[in-house]
Amino acid sequence: MSKELETSFATLKQTIPLLLKHNIPAIPTNYAIWYTYVSNDSPELNATIDATIENQQVISEVKAKEWYRNYLADSQEVNAWQLRQTLEAMLIELSQNVSDTRSDTQSFNRSMDGCLEDLNKVEKEGWSLEEVMGLVRNMVKETQQIRQSTLGFNASLATAEKEISRLRVQLQETEKDAYYDALTGLRNRRYFDAEFAANLKNETLSLIMVDVDHFKKINDCFGHLMGDIVLKAVAKKLKAHCREGADAFRFGGEEFVILLPNTNLAQARHRADVMRRAIEKITVVNKRTNDSLNDITASFGVAQLQPNQSGKQLLETADKLMYEAKRLGRNRVMPVC
Repeated sequence: MSKELETSFATLKQTIPLLLKHNIPAIPTNYAIWYTYVSNDSPELNATIDATIENQQVISEVKAKEWYRNYLADSQEVNAWQLRQTLEAMLIELSQNVSDTRSDTQSFNRSMDGCLEDLNKVEKEGWSLEEVMGLVRNMVKETQQIRQSTLGFNASLATAEKEISRLRVQLQETEKDAYYDALTGLRNRRYFDAEFAANLKNETLSLIMVDVDHFKKINDCFGHLMGDIVLKAVAKKLKAHCREGADAFRFGGEEFVILLPNTNLAQARHRADVMRRAIEKITVVNKRTNDSLNDITASFGVAQLQPNQSGKQLLETADKLMYEAKRLGRNRVMPVC
């Protein structure tokens, strides 16, 4: 037996017990991950796995797929995944711009209607009838043409928005392994569901539900682009305060969830309050409009998994506490103690 074959066999003999020890399914990608770990061919992979084990985190299927993509996948696989992420982010931004433009054209139509009403009042302000009627006829004609143009543009935008929505659905269907939210960069709801299910075996598991306060008002007053900037800033703060195995996910809309393995209720509540105070310090600026916003807050609900409690019940408990925080005035953590 050659030396290279002997080395490979020895490495494989160490790999299989690790799969069994950590309850890892024996599929090719997992073999590749742990074989590389034993052979120490990727120090970055080893550091990531060691930190996961040290923090007593569950090694879920999605976590293993992420390791494979980050440390072992060839450049073609990685480039395809990055292309998908870039395309999805572009579609999100384009879709939002289309929506904003539609809103602008509707406002323009209302403004034109007001101008017509004002022009009709000129007749009562001392102009000769011939002068007034000539002006009115001309302005009405021009305004009607503009109105028809904007109505046609509005219809085109509506069609384009439907097409973009269709493309996004198609994109999601063709790539089932997308686990990241394109807007915030956080892991998404699908990733959370898998991690959450795997961590329900953890005896001390806590959960933080987060909802950005008055988010609809931000969108209505400053536009959806500013809303996106706020979500990105909040996500960055939440991620920055996730340590010792904690992880942040975008749950949907303006809601986020923090998964905290090996963390009791008191510890989780303390972390939530640190995050709440960090969000209070956020200032965001829309470089396109120079609008700034610095009174961003969020409401938090914290819960710990109880004996015989299901994952669904834990989520419902955290969600109810989050809405209780909103009911009591927002920008707070529930329960109080």
